[in-house]
Amino acid sequence: MKNTKHGLGQGAENSYLCVAPDVKLGRDVKLSKFINLYGCDIGDETKIGAFVEVQKNAKIGKRCKISSHTFVCEGVTIEDNVFIGHGVTFINDSYPRATSAAGKLQTDADWKVERTVVRTGASVGSGATILSRLTIGENAIVGAGSTVTQDVPENAIVAGNPAKILRYLVDKEPTRLTLNSTRD
Repeated sequence: MKNTKHGLGQGAENSYLCVAPDVKLGRDVKLSKFINLYGCDIGDETKIGAFVEVQKNAKIGKRCKISSHTFVCEGVTIEDNVFIGHGVTFINDSYPRATSAAGKLQTDADWKVERTVVRTGASVGSGATILSRLTIGENAIVGAGSTVTQDVPENAIVAGNPAKILRYLVDKEPTRLTLNSTRD
């Protein structure tokens, strides 16, 4: 690990980081231990939690929070000010296979990356699975444990398996539940 531009690879405090030299880290990025980053772009002031993997050709914007145990695969773009909860999984292949039609292990030449975009200000709850070829709209909220199978409109709150629209944010601010609140 020679990415000394960002203080990586120096001292025992960084001995549990796996950050490839081709990673582009923005200013004031915070990295937890036990991460795996390679070939990706991470924007200014973003925080990456423990046990997160971000693959090549993935992009994470400025001031994002990527919580622990999350997998951001190739082809995913996460714009600025996005919250990704614990254990979120992104998918980049609608029909994954281990082998080609000839019975040999697949290589990069055997499949095409399918893109996914999470727009500015969106939030994705813990344990969600985000399938490929879709966009989560600006300021949208995806409920914990949801499986997102289609585009989520901006300002929408979705949940379930498959995720369905529950309602829309008013004035782009989510309703805050208190101990005495009830859900719609």
